[in-house]
Amino acid sequence: MKKNNSGITGVKVFFIIIGLLIAFNIGRNIIEGIVNSFIDDGEDYSKPTYNDKTFSIISSSENKILDGSIKEFAKKNNIDITITYTDTLSVVDKLNSGEKYDAVLISNSIWLSMLDSSVKTSNLRSTSITPVVFGIKESKAKELGFVGKKIYTKDILNKVKTGELKFSMGNPTLTNSGASAYLEVLYNLAGSPEVLKSSDLKNENLKKELKKFFEGITRTSGDEDFLETSFINGDYDAAFTYESSIININKQLEKEGKETLYAIYPVDGVAISDSPFVYIDNKNEAKKENFLKLQEYLLSDEGQTVLLQNGRRTWYGGINENAPKDVFNPNWGINTTTYITPIKYPSMAVIKEALTLYQIELRKPVHVVFCLDYSGSMYGNGIKELRNAMKYILTEADILISFSERDKIDVIPFGSDILAQWSTSSNLTKEDVLQKIENLQPNGSTALYPAAIKALDILSKEDSNKYVTSVILMTDGMANVGTYISLQNKYRDINREIPIYSITFGNADEYELKQISNLTNGKVFDGKTSLVEAFKKVRGYN
Repeated sequence: MKKNNSGITGVKVFFIIIGLLIAFNIGRNIIEGIVNSFIDDGEDYSKPTYNDKTFSIISSSENKILDGSIKEFAKKNNIDITITYTDTLSVVDKLNSGEKYDAVLISNSIWLSMLDSSVKTSNLRSTSITPVVFGIKESKAKELGFVGKKIYTKDILNKVKTGELKFSMGNPTLTNSGASAYLEVLYNLAGSPEVLKSSDLKNENLKKELKKFFEGITRTSGDEDFLETSFINGDYDAAFTYESSIININKQLEKEGKETLYAIYPVDGVAISDSPFVYIDNKNEAKKENFLKLQEYLLSDEGQTVLLQNGRRTWYGGINENAPKDVFNPNWGINTTTYITPIKYPSMAVIKEALTLYQIELRKPVHVVFCLDYSGSMYGNGIKELRNAMKYILTEADILISFSERDKIDVIPFGSDILAQWSTSSNLTKEDVLQKIENLQPNGSTALYPAAIKALDILSKEDSNKYVTSVILMTDGMANVGTYISLQNKYRDINREIPIYSITFGNADEYELKQISNLTNGKVFDGKTSLVEAFKKVRGYN
């Protein structure tokens, strides 16, 4: 009898354990679903397969607002369509690398001149125009004396110099909004010349003023959508971005009962983006016919209404007394009744030189901590890909995303515990750090949380007026050392926003990483297809 009872007890225990595991997973799935609804899990790096039957578009990411309406129109007209979204400068890179598409919907026509001669484009039509402006919390704008007055770029610079104004913006080397904002400031501080020349970029006084301006940056973003999301979730005074983004941000802030932004249009010149839809000639008349149908739709009343309701200017006469006030709200400083003075974009050669100057010399330096998974599961291909990715990002990256000597880089490898800490601010070069990454072997468990806590501890001591700080966390599995609660407590204790960007790899637990990004106003990137591509992407956010 005792033996029988013991057997029954063992079976009961077995089924209780199974029940608890099922309940845990169901609960976890529910929570994960809730988290997923709030967190952006990064970009899709997969290349679409080009074929003669599907009409493929590559688009700047901010045009996702048109996704539903374009696809609905295509479905009604029996057009099989795919749309790939990425940052603006990556649109150019993808086309130049040989990826094939039938049309491009890019944020600004200036970038089309960067396309190789092998990419044949035609039928360019602008779909809307969007000025790049400053959005400042209304109370702060009043405090600075910016409301009800003509404001010049110098006025904004002076407030940045005194430390009274900090702002976020898109990364100039990846996003159109960031590059346009930079060119706007560059043009205006250069005195609004007839043509901005290479010689202007060598003016030491101008470079000094630009450096001071960029010291006001608290955060950069690698795409416009995330700039909006991070601004809403964070605590910032201002954003330097599209007028349409200011409108989108304000709609959400107003919905949440938070203070809205007030738009400032520098009277000495504003950068304008024209969002053209352009045909890529692949010698297929059927596809050209479909392109013309899609373009006609975007320029129709229906397509233009979608753009208008999302804060895009669809008129081309300068002013519009009848712009919908529920979108172009004058209480937010949105001004559609005064002519905007557009800046004159320089040649592409000068733009490229300006972007290089920004990356090497003008931008606010970064202090970034890489937390790298060296657990046993990384053995083999995992550690090989990690080393290749770190080699690329530390020593081989294109100049527009590379680190400079002014940046600080820390690397924290972790297995069952924190294995080491290597830093370029302690007499180590990037090559020295890379050699240590190459020499260390994977082993043990996954101390993801202790590594993240250590990274936050390092960056919490950094001067945020001198450096933009962030953590880049890479893992291929589930954390089994430390707890999320301990990380949460640490983050709350430092009382300072330091975003943690995570890269998924192998069997990484995305739920854990999304929790971390939600806590720190960060983002999760998919590195399962290409770890190097993921590292390139995340570099644009710090």
